[in-house]
Amino acid sequence: MFQIMNLPFMVSIGGWEVLLIFLVVLLLFGAKRLPELAKGLGKGIREFKGAVEGIEKELDEAADSVEKTQEPNHSSGA
Repeated sequence: MFQIMNLPFMVSIGGWEVLLIFLVVLLLFGAKRLPELAKGLGKGIREFKGAVEGIEKELDEAADSVEKTQEPNHSSGA
């Protein structure tokens, strides 16, 4: 059976591969568009991190509310 994780190019990316990818992007888009692309990529990463943090916060709040509803009532003890 074919497994994607066994492909050799998926294991690691070295310095030469990164340089080659950068040169291909430079040739495709040109030097004038690279800062624009980097700015858009940075904005996308910030939005993604913000969304992840928002989801984590919601999950923490939900877990806290579940814990509070499951705590036994200590005020009516003997």
